[in-house]
Amino acid sequence: MSQPDAVRYKRRGSAALITIDRQHRRNAVDGPTAAALHDAYVRFAEDAGARVLVLTGAGEVSFCAGADLKATDTFVERLSSAEGPMGFTRLTPPKPTIAAISGFCLAGGLELALWCDLRIATETATLGYPERRWGVPLIDGGTQRLPRIVGLGRALDLILTGRMIGAAEALAMGLLTEVVPPGAHLRRALALAEGLARFPQRTMLADRRAAIEGLGMTLAEGLALEARAGPEVFEDGARGAARFAAGEGRGGAGAGA
Repeated sequence: MSQPDAVRYKRRGSAALITIDRQHRRNAVDGPTAAALHDAYVRFAEDAGARVLVLTGAGEVSFCAGADLKATDTFVERLSSAEGPMGFTRLTPPKPTIAAISGFCLAGGLELALWCDLRIATETATLGYPERRWGVPLIDGGTQRLPRIVGLGRALDLILTGRMIGAAEALAMGLLTEVVPPGAHLRRALALAEGLARFPQRTMLADRRAAIEGLGMTLAEGLALEARAGPEVFEDGARGAARFAAGEGRGGAGAGA
């Protein structure tokens, strides 16, 4: 049974904001909370007005400290679930996702952040896989997503040693998208979400899908995938090009501005 109080779903403009709120456990996730996260994910996927998901943890101390090691018995039935032990980590979201990180982003919490397309973190953030020390495996995508984001060498450093890193190092290796002052992570993530929501959606989603699905393909296969998606959204692109030619969207402003 899920714990709705531990996971909040709220619309903030065009963004769906999902907040993990178990601050007494540094926002660590137990089985019921994972089920609530899955429910919130489904709600986002089915919410036509929510164009971007922003995932965060309540408070400033912790984004998510991973699975609640005092409640591991509540995870047993989730280990082989199709959606993933932490709620939705074995699913691919249909729309962009952003992690808004403050403080500890560890173990399964880091795997949740890696599930997101973009990661905004405060200067105070600490990231890593400390569960290496007590023999807990990575089972929420950490062994697969981290190498795809930072490269195999850097990923193996964190996976094998279990060392934790600060925001500056994480940004330098490409693990983080952006680092912001303390307390600014959610505001920045929501602003970025609104920027993404203003873009023509069909072409952006087609490009996102081609990038994600093409990652494990050969170059020829990936180019073929991209080519198949192009004609479906070409009319949208033609209309956008005409608007640009007429003066709209010039000056370099984009979602990140």
